[in-house]
Amino acid sequence: MVKPSVIDLRYRYVSMLKLTEVGGVSYTKYGFDPAQVERIKQKMKNPETKERVKMILQGVTKADLQDRVKVRRFVGMLTKALGEKVTDLQMENLVNFIISQKIDPNNTFHLIKLWTMFR
Repeated sequence: MVKPSVIDLRYRYVSMLKLTEVGGVSYTKYGFDPAQVERIKQKMKNPETKERVKMILQGVTKADLQDRVKVRRFVGMLTKALGEKVTDLQMENLVNFIISQKIDPNNTFHLIKLWTMFR
C-alpha cells in the first residue's frame, strides 16, 4: 500500500471541507454538533424513520419554511420522531439555519445544495 503524500492529504482535506460547505455556509457555523449530525444521518438510513420524516414534511411549502413558528413546530416534531433531544439554544440554531437557507422544497437545486452540505 502506498502512503499518501502531504499534497494528497491536503487535497482530501480541502475536498472534504468543500463537501460540508456550500456557498460559504457550513452547518457548523450555526452551532450544530458534528457528532449529532452524524447520529441523525445514521438514523435517517433506517427506512421506517425516513418515512416518518417524509410524512411530517409532506406538503411543506417555501412559505412554511420562512415562518418561524411553523419551523419551530416542524423541528420539534422531527426531533421527536428521530429521538433526539435538543436544548432551547439548539432549537433556535436549527430554526435560524432553516430560515436563513430560504429553502424551497419544490426547487431541486435547493435540495441538492442541502444534500451536499450534509452528506
